[in-house]
Amino acid sequence: MNLLTSRIVSSVCALSVLGLAACTVGPDFQRPAASLPDRWNTAETTQTDAKPDDKNPSQIVDGALDPQWWNAFNDAELSSLIERVATSNLDVKAASARLMQARAARRVTGADAAPSVDGNASYQHARSSQKGVLDISGLDGKHDYNVWQPGFDASWELDLWGRVRREIESADATVEASADLRRDVLLATLAETANDYMQLRGVQAQQRIVAQNLEIARHSLALTRIRFTDGVATHLDMAEASAQVSAIDAQLPLLDNQRVRLVNALSLLMGAPPRALESELREAAPVPSMPARVPAGLPSGLAERRPDIRAAEARLHAATAGIGVAVGDFYPRVTLSADFSLQALHVGDLDTWGARMFGIGPALTVPLFDGGRLKGQLALRNAEQQEAAIGFQRTVLNAWHEVDDAMSDYDARQTHRDRLADAVAQNTIALENAQRQYVAGATDFLNVLTVQKDLLGTQQALAASTTDVAVSLVTLFKALGGGWQTTFPAS
Repeated sequence: MNLLTSRIVSSVCALSVLGLAACTVGPDFQRPAASLPDRWNTAETTQTDAKPDDKNPSQIVDGALDPQWWNAFNDAELSSLIERVATSNLDVKAASARLMQARAARRVTGADAAPSVDGNASYQHARSSQKGVLDISGLDGKHDYNVWQPGFDASWELDLWGRVRREIESADATVEASADLRRDVLLATLAETANDYMQLRGVQAQQRIVAQNLEIARHSLALTRIRFTDGVATHLDMAEASAQVSAIDAQLPLLDNQRVRLVNALSLLMGAPPRALESELREAAPVPSMPARVPAGLPSGLAERRPDIRAAEARLHAATAGIGVAVGDFYPRVTLSADFSLQALHVGDLDTWGARMFGIGPALTVPLFDGGRLKGQLALRNAEQQEAAIGFQRTVLNAWHEVDDAMSDYDARQTHRDRLADAVAQNTIALENAQRQYVAGATDFLNVLTVQKDLLGTQQALAASTTDVAVSLVTLFKALGGGWQTTFPAS
């Protein structure tokens, strides 16, 4: 090894050690504290083994939240839909594609930390000027010549101040934010699937109620015809009974339209064409029952379970690292460059030692005057970091509000459902009595119609309320941040 080569190697080693021991400018990211209560305001501390019913609604209790919260409804069809939607939904696939974009961008940024090596080769047929100052051919510009020159060049920016490391840190945080946004899309999609399914079962329950009341109305019409034939009922009774049948029957087409739209909504969530699930979901089934206990998890774990909070934290991390990148731009940049090539006028001379050319050495770039661009860039990054910090606080506060609202809604809707159940029971008794009195001639048919309308109204309200309870529980599970921690879909 000659003296020049030894100096080159020594310089490279010294600069490499200096780069490894360099500092990292800019603030280090400190994970923000999520301001959340020690426990939920409406969570029950007492445990119960009682089953939910009209008089004993399901309770929100302390305990670990099951990531597969849909299993709490004990509905095989719902679980099947959830799994298929998770793997087939187009919004989730689009979010997965955005995650892949972020990962690819991270690889691009990470390449700045490694040396760059390029190979090159050139050939030129030329003639030098007879009056010029440069003539590599030695032919005095009297003859053409060929120049052959293969080689390679390399460059490596020594990250003395950590600017590149901050860029990579910011890119890593951006990847994490993209992953959490994908989880947020998945969570929202699973909740929407469950909501549509609950509403579908609720519409089918209303169809069943209307069909049952239609049979009652038709029975009353038949009874009125008999009484009209016997001269007991009047034309008014006949018209009112017929109108009641038509009014109840008129609700069925609209309910069926709601059913079709909900089936289509579930098909769309699955990435399937309209009515793809028609045969599967046509058979009516009740709204899934509520679990006896709903574990809400600890508030301290909400920041880990809620993808939107995780994404907000990752965005804050990326913005904080961006400040370091802006600070690093104020410092000199040291780039180690090297090139080696062969040059000859005849291609056969390229394999001779005398055809070699090389150069190696550091290059220093120092910002001297930029019209305030670097200061403006740093101010911009600081403002972005402040906005990201405020965004994190807003996201945490919004999550807390959503959980509290969802708990309150779930409790209120259960109470509303229970009161309606009492009303249905009383209206059923009233209708039976009104029908007996009408047959006995103790009351007119208008009273029967009024009581039947009341019964139909409360039955439909109860069915809608039961659906609302199920939907509010789904909303609570979504607010608590469950559902994305499962093994599907692959990212």
